[in-house]
Amino acid sequence: MDHRLPSELEELRTTVEAFAHDVVAPKIGEFYENHRFPYEIVREMGRMGLFGLPFPEEYGGMGGDYLALGIALEELARVDSSVAITLEAGVSLGAMPLYHFGTEEQKRTWLPRLCSGEMLGAFGLTEPEAGSDAGGTKTTARLDAATDEWVINGSKCFITNSGTDITGLVTVTAVTGHKAVPDSSGVRPLISAIIVPAGTPGFTVAAPYSKVGWNASDTRELSFSDVRVPAANLLGEEGRGYAQFLRILDEGRIAIAALATGLAQGCLDESVRYAKERRSFGKPIGENQAIQFKLADMEMRAHTSRLAWRDAASRLVHGERFKKEAALAKLYSSEIAVTNAREATQIHGGYGFMNEYPVARMWRDSKILEIGEGTSEVQRMLIARELGL
Repeated sequence: MDHRLPSELEELRTTVEAFAHDVVAPKIGEFYENHRFPYEIVREMGRMGLFGLPFPEEYGGMGGDYLALGIALEELARVDSSVAITLEAGVSLGAMPLYHFGTEEQKRTWLPRLCSGEMLGAFGLTEPEAGSDAGGTKTTARLDAATDEWVINGSKCFITNSGTDITGLVTVTAVTGHKAVPDSSGVRPLISAIIVPAGTPGFTVAAPYSKVGWNASDTRELSFSDVRVPAANLLGEEGRGYAQFLRILDEGRIAIAALATGLAQGCLDESVRYAKERRSFGKPIGENQAIQFKLADMEMRAHTSRLAWRDAASRLVHGERFKKEAALAKLYSSEIAVTNAREATQIHGGYGFMNEYPVARMWRDSKILEIGEGTSEVQRMLIARELGL
């Protein structure tokens, strides 16, 4: 098996690598420190076609796939995760539900602008009392037959890309009815997915959260008070929204694994550079075996993580089952990203605690990777289930 990238993907990798180092790296520290969304960087990413990577050209995409998206995410995250998660959420969570489950009219209405980066989409799943237990959704939507509109009430939290100046829509999960459970006196909720355009009356976007990390990305709480949207804004089949979003999350875990791999690699890049430059007791600290062993372990983790996410992406691209492999990749890559970030901070010593050094940002950004798009505990549950347990 040849693990080398084909020429077109290697060209993509080097292009994004150069963009990350030449455009993102010099500017992102200021955005991060001031908790500002990097609109100019996002616009440039749109011009490069990064938001359209895995979508067909007929919808304004680049005709690539999830492997191409993962490569771009890894290279961006080697420098900064706020920029990388903006791309990941915009593609995997904002546009991909429309591509997989939308009608032809919905696709042609929304995807070209999402693929160009002119507009961002968001994925409204998590609620204050329904995080890992997404089936516990409390947001409701009833169909008003008189006006042929959905009337939505409820709230969502921790939603990425939901309140920027270029956010165009949020796809929201809501309970649209109930169904009797066979051989039981109970009922289960029917959860559907509905497209809510930004600016719809009654749709309120809260101020940005004050976060530990990802400070240059947009994350907000959303509320819906008698929000009315056309019945045609239903995404996919009524009552299938939860199943649809589980599929989206399976794919998104590959993207998060690629992002986490990039962060782990970035920690290594910065630490190797620092170990060669920093002198202590008359020699570079990289000559100390204790430091060398840390760096060797960091390289081992990043390399293994890369193999894991690319394997999962390859299975997805070839139409094979990938649920277990996506969970494995997401679990491993997110946890080793935290480890590499911790070790990078240690190698940098006091400077690793200073925000002017990228590893301080990486340390703060790493922890959320063990939580978002399925916690480490959820990944272990999924893996065990795939093992027949």
